[in-house]
Parts: sequence; C-alpha cells; structure tokens
Amino acid sequence: MRLADAVEQYLAHLERERGYSANTVRGYRGDLASLAEHCRATGVADADALDIETLRHWLYSSAEAGAGKATIARRSAAARGLSRWIAARGGVDTAGRLRTPKRDQHLPRVLSRSAIDSILGTLDEAAREGDPVALRDRAAIELLYASALRVSELVGLDIDDVDLERLTVRVIGKGSKERVVPFGRPALDALLDWLRIGRHRLANPAKAHPALFLGARGGRLGQRRVHELVTALLEEAPGSGPHGPHALRHTAATHLLDGGADLRAVQEMLGHASLGTTQIYTHVSLERLTAAYRTAHPRA
Repeated sequence: MRLADAVEQYLAHLERERGYSANTVRGYRGDLASLAEHCRATGVADADALDIETLRHWLYSSAEAGAGKATIARRSAAARGLSRWIAARGGVDTAGRLRTPKRDQHLPRVLSRSAIDSILGTLDEAAREGDPVALRDRAAIELLYASALRVSELVGLDIDDVDLERLTVRVIGKGSKERVVPFGRPALDALLDWLRIGRHRLANPAKAHPALFLGARGGRLGQRRVHELVTALLEEAPGSGPHGPHALRHTAATHLLDGGADLRAVQEMLGHASLGTTQIYTHVSLERLTAAYRTAHPRA
C-alpha cells in the first residue's frame, strides 16, 4: 500500500470507527501530511518501506525547523498510531520503538474566585436589560465555569441534553464518549432566563433548531464566537497566562479541588481518560496553598 493511501485510510478509520472529533482528525492530518512529505523527499513511497530511521529523521528535521517539544510529542503519537494501524493490516509496526520527548509541563492559568465573581457580575449587568445575546452569553459562561466544559462540548449541546430538574447536562466529549456533569443554581438561573426570554428571539421561526445556544442567525452558536467572548472577558481579569476558554475549565477544576473535591470525581467531570491528566490541577492547588501559607502563617 502506498503511504499516502495508508494515511488517508487511517484518518478515515479515526473519524468513522474511533469516533475522533473533526478537530482531532485535522491535527492528525497535518502531522501525517508532514510525514508523507518528508517520505516523498527521501524516496519512501510505500507504507512497508517506512522504517524507524526515516521516522527519527523526520522528527529530527521537525525539531531543526523549530518545532517544540509538544509538537514533536504529538507527531510521535501520530506516527505510532499510523504504524499500529498498518501492522493490524498485515504490515510491520515500525514506530513501536519511537521514543517521545518529555514535554515541558506548564501550569495552567487559574483565576481567583474574586476574578470569576467580577466576570460573572459583568455578564449579569449586561443581561439585566433582557438583550438576547447578553442573556445567551451569560448562560454560556456560567455553564462553562459551572461544569468545566470544553467549548466544543458547550456549543454541541442540544436543549434535550439539559436536565433542569436534576441540574445536570449530558455531554458528548472526546472520542464521542458521553458523560453527565452537574451545574449549580446560578447556572440554572442564567439558563432559565436564556430559554424563557432570550432564545426565541434569536431562533429562526422558519426552521427550528435543537441547539441549546444559538448564533445571531438562528443556527448553532459557533466555537469562534465563544472564544472571542471569553478572551475579551479574561483580558480584563487579573492574572497572567492564556485568555482562552480553557482557562475557565482549568479554573473550575482547581476551585473544585480547593474546595475538597475528590480527584477522581474531578476526572469524571472533566472527561479525562487518564487520572494523570487531571493531576496537574493538584499542582496548581498546592501552589496556591503554599502561597497562601507563606502570606498568612506567622511561622511561614
């Protein structure tokens, strides 16, 4: 099988059989396109001809071109996945011995509770006049923080996914895995205002849409709009680090652990496949605890 054909079939396998999201498949496509281009330049056209030395040279060339450790680690994972898929179809798993460089671990940005209160207070003020966009934005941010959702999960919600009596939302996360996560009374109040007062004013009367959050034209709210909204809000909040929606997810997870939540419960809420992914938030909480101790304890 030609390597280019193997890459396309593998990507189709990830999307159709493994249930990977469009964004994840797009990332794999970019990494494997880089591999295919490198193989063409070095005369490797067939999947069977792909060997460990070619893969190592590809990663080395990527690093020389300026790719960081995170990119190299991701490309290594993409190559190993492709190699395993080829081996399962009678080929050889040439990437099984491919080592992944250790990624630098950066602690995520976490906002203080006062900063979160300020952001939500700003949204409350904007929604007070009943503007449908303001009501939608308030409900979306409340739910992002309350349930520690990814933006893709938030905009993918339908009305039927929300249980207003049990205060839970059914989420389809990475790998099409379903989970049910709770939210609190403030998020409920914001959702009720949006559903009762704002949503029908943005809905297209000619075409009903099941989406929980609607855009200006009555269709499903887009991820870009949520990114723009959160970025604008966080730029005004104290604290360094990224201003994107993931900062709200990091903040929610850290605040849960600060409040005494069990690490595995937080793992389930975030939809992490590995507990190790969730454990980074324990480092954030420890750092905050240490800072508070040094500031307040007389013997610090």
